[in-house]
This record gives sequence, C-alpha cells and structure tokens, in this order.
Amino acid sequence: MDTNAFVYTTYIRTTPDELWQALTDPSATRRYWGVAFDTEWTAGSPMVWDEGGRKTADPEQIVLAAEPGRLLSYTWHTFTPEWAEAVGIGDEMYAKLAEERRSKVTFAIEPAGDIVKLTVVHDDLEPDGTIRDLIGEGWPALLSSLKSLLETGEELPEPPR
Repeated sequence: MDTNAFVYTTYIRTTPDELWQALTDPSATRRYWGVAFDTEWTAGSPMVWDEGGRKTADPEQIVLAAEPGRLLSYTWHTFTPEWAEAVGIGDEMYAKLAEERRSKVTFAIEPAGDIVKLTVVHDDLEPDGTIRDLIGEGWPALLSSLKSLLETGEELPEPPR
C-alpha cells in the first residue's frame, strides 16, 4: 500500500453478505451515496457510475476484484466537465482533478464476532493531490451513512455544505 493511501476502518453490526449487498446493490448505494453502479461485479467488468441520472463511463473504470462478502475493489470514477458542473466543482478545481492519475478503492470485509470490520483503502493517489483532500472528508461521511443504514434502516441526512 502506498503512503498516500487513505485508510478508514469501521465496525458495523451486520453480516458480511448484508454489507456486500449494501456496497453493490443500486437501491442501497443510491440511499447512502447517491450513486448507483451498473456493472456485473466481476473482475475486469466495466463500471458505469450513475449519479442522479448523470452517467459516467470510461474504459478504465473497471472492477478490479470482487469476492462476495470478502473483498471489493474498483478504479475510481472519471472526472468529466458534466460531473464537475453537477456537483458544483468550479473550473479550476475540475482541472486539478482531471490532471491526477486514476485512483482505486478497495473494501475489505472481515467478520468480527457479531459484527463486521470494514476497511476502506483508497490508493494510487497523487502525492499531495486534490483527490486525497476531498476523499479525506468524503469517505468518513459516506461510511457513517452506510453504517447507519445497515444498523437502523435509515441513512444519515446529507450534511450541510
């Protein structure tokens, strides 16, 4: 793992299979993330990111590993001008993001008694890059909402910006 990786571990009162479903099922990911993934969830499969009807596809957006209930890894999405506009990213910030190399995210799922340990590693990041800064805030909020959804049936409200 590279030293610029973002690593976040949380413990969730759920099962590995329920967590896997929450990470891969479009109806779940839309609830806590606002994104649905169109993919076969097998290594090498292309991934289309659907954020509110705005689809992002790229030949380098792929599933890297998929072991149900154990491990999921994929390349991070492509930054497009349409995406930047939709999420309120200005031209200068978009240009910085578009210059950075494609990163990847890995979800390691481990049973831990009656709970599950989820470790998220987002790596292949540019040293001191803009993406690293953004995910440092984004992943904790997103994973907190995932945890809430699995434990209570309700995702967290989006925090004010």
